[in-house]
Amino acid sequence: MAVEVVYRSSRDLERLFMDKAEADRHDKMLELAELLAEVLHKAVPSLTEQQVEEAGIYMAKNRDVFAKAFKSQPDALSELLSAPAEVVEPVEVVEVTEAAEPIAPAKPAKAAKAAK
Repeated sequence: MAVEVVYRSSRDLERLFMDKAEADRHDKMLELAELLAEVLHKAVPSLTEQQVEEAGIYMAKNRDVFAKAFKSQPDALSELLSAPAEVVEPVEVVEVTEAAEPIAPAKPAKAAKAAK
């Protein structure tokens, strides 16, 4: 029987990852998306919760492009304009402060040694 170690993000319990680094990246992206959503909601209170969540996830997924644009390269955003529109699926964010943890099957208990 093979044992497979998988990881999950502490903020998205539905998704499983084969690599701890990938789970950590996803967790950090969701953390950034949550903070961006809070800022957007504060700046534009008329936006719905779903709209700020989707915008936050979109911006977090494209953080490198936005970072270039904010560093005096506004034409970097044309990269996002020319790309096909990505439908952002809402992710239920769960508040947990631990990092991504491996999910592994439980080990069977050791059998007691027989007396000699």
